[in-house]
Amino acid sequence: MTDDSTLRIQVSPLPHGLRVEVAGASTFDNTVAYWRAIVSEVKLRQPRNLLLVDRTVGDALSAHDWQALVAQLRGTGLEGVRVAHVKPNGLEQLEYCELYALEAGFTARVFYDEAQADLWLRHGER
Repeated sequence: MTDDSTLRIQVSPLPHGLRVEVAGASTFDNTVAYWRAIVSEVKLRQPRNLLLVDRTVGDALSAHDWQALVAQLRGTGLEGVRVAHVKPNGLEQLEYCELYALEAGFTARVFYDEAQADLWLRHGER
């Protein structure tokens, strides 16, 4: 993956779920687009775990943007999927995403480190 602003989404299976890597500009529209793609993959593959490696760059989404996104994701089938959202370039405002996701009934955590996220997916508590 290169680091230009075009949104790129790479999906691959894991023994315990699905791995999605995204890169490009960190915009609300791109974030909505990659989550829509994730929802489609979840409906198709029905994983129990999702490892999202978010390599987007740019200004962080606001708390309001994360709240709006989580509201859009309600009822999409993600409620039964354990989600580890990895932001290796820094969490920025991602903690809002975790808080709003938990409030909406999703099982989700945010991480800096992909290995820690994978460990939580495989062995963490529900």
